Amino acid sequence: MKTLVIVTHPNIKTSRVNRTWLNELSKHNEITVHELYKAYPDENIDVAKEQQLIETHDRVIFQFPVFWYSAPFLLKKWFDSVLQYGWAFGPDGSKTAGKEFGVAISTYGTTASYQQDGSNRFTLQEILRPFEATTQFISSTYLPHFAISDVSNLTDERLAQSTKDYVNHIKSVKPVLVG
Repeated sequence: MKTLVIVTHPNIKTSRVNRTWLNELSKHNEITVHELYKAYPDENIDVAKEQQLIETHDRVIFQFPVFWYSAPFLLKKWFDSVLQYGWAFGPDGSKTAGKEFGVAISTYGTTASYQQDGSNRFTLQEILRPFEATTQFISSTYLPHFAISDVSNLTDERLAQSTKDYVNHIKSVKPVLVG
C-alpha cells in the first residue's frame, strides 16, 4: 500500500515530535513524506500537484500539531484548495473514492485534559470529527487517529516508542467499520 504523509508544521525545525516522526518516516521507501510548509513557503498551493499526489497513493495521513482544537492554517487551506467539487466530490468527483485517510497528531495538553471531564472538555476523537466527516463526504475511509499528548513533558524513551508505534500504525492500521 502506497502511503502519503502530509506533514503540516509551521516550524518543523523547532518541533521535537513532528521532526522526529518525519525523519523516521523518511527512511521507509513505501512512505512518501510531503511537507506542506516546506513545499509552499508562500502558502500558494499547487492544486494539480497535490491532487496528483493523492491520486498516486492509497492511504493519506495528515500529521500535525493540534492548534486551537484544529489543524495549522496551511492544512485548512489545503483542504479548501485541493478537495475540489468535480474532483473529490460531486458529479464526476471520484478521485478520492476508496482511499484511506487518517490523522497523526501531537498535543501540548495531557491525555487526561482531552476527556469530557478534562480541562479541554472534549476527547481527541471529538475534536477530530471534522476530518472524519470530510473523509466520509469525499467517499473515502477514515482511519483511527494516532496521537501523542503532553509533548512538553516527553522523555526521550517515550518519544522513541511513539516513533516506532507511529510507523507501525501507518503500516498496519485498519479502518473501523461502522454499521
